[in-house]
Amino acid sequence: MTLVTVAGPPSCGKTSVILRVAEALAGDGLKVGVIKFDCLSSDDQQRYEKAGIPVKTGLAGGLCPDHFFVANIEQGVQWGRRSGFDLLISESAGLCNRCSPHIHQVMAVCVVDNLSGVHTPRKIGPMLKTADIVVITKGDIVSQAEREVFAFRVKQVNPKAAVLPVNGLTGQGSLLLQRHLQKAPQVDTLENVRLRFSMPAALCSYCLGQTRIGQDCQIGNIKTMDFS
Repeated sequence: MTLVTVAGPPSCGKTSVILRVAEALAGDGLKVGVIKFDCLSSDDQQRYEKAGIPVKTGLAGGLCPDHFFVANIEQGVQWGRRSGFDLLISESAGLCNRCSPHIHQVMAVCVVDNLSGVHTPRKIGPMLKTADIVVITKGDIVSQAEREVFAFRVKQVNPKAAVLPVNGLTGQGSLLLQRHLQKAPQVDTLENVRLRFSMPAALCSYCLGQTRIGQDCQIGNIKTMDFS
């Protein structure tokens, strides 16, 4: 079985891109499954189920979705193997630009959209900078010049990645992405395999439920600004 991690900011079109690719690959005879990680709620499983794509959904709730992801992805891989999938796609929650759900020896895809602005690529951290493939969506809504500038900014941030424009609604441009995913390495287990980048720092008093504001309430991993 092959595993692919798909990450990206909220509402950039991750689910639509995955659906277009999964439907096409399923039409070619591959058995594709999806694990959807989200924060508080998600109805994307209904879209996958309607398309006939097996899906498992996990909600992080009050936890960092990256930490929730890494605590569950190995069990997800074993679910995929038991289900006999040829390809398992993990879709991240896309909570923040510091998320880093990519794994060594696993193909990594980052989805970003042209509408987010030409300065956005340099504001996104490991999920863009360590990706093997960067998919750019919503190109039909902006001008050719904007598309070119945005793609150039992506290549500045991650010059090694394949940059692919894909229309998540029509599927235009997804054929090349399908070919890349079909070349993803095989995965039997993720035990002792490492993340490509460390997760966002956590475990401060607010992580543990503190709601009061003030220095006396701040314990653990705290970062402060200089206002002098």
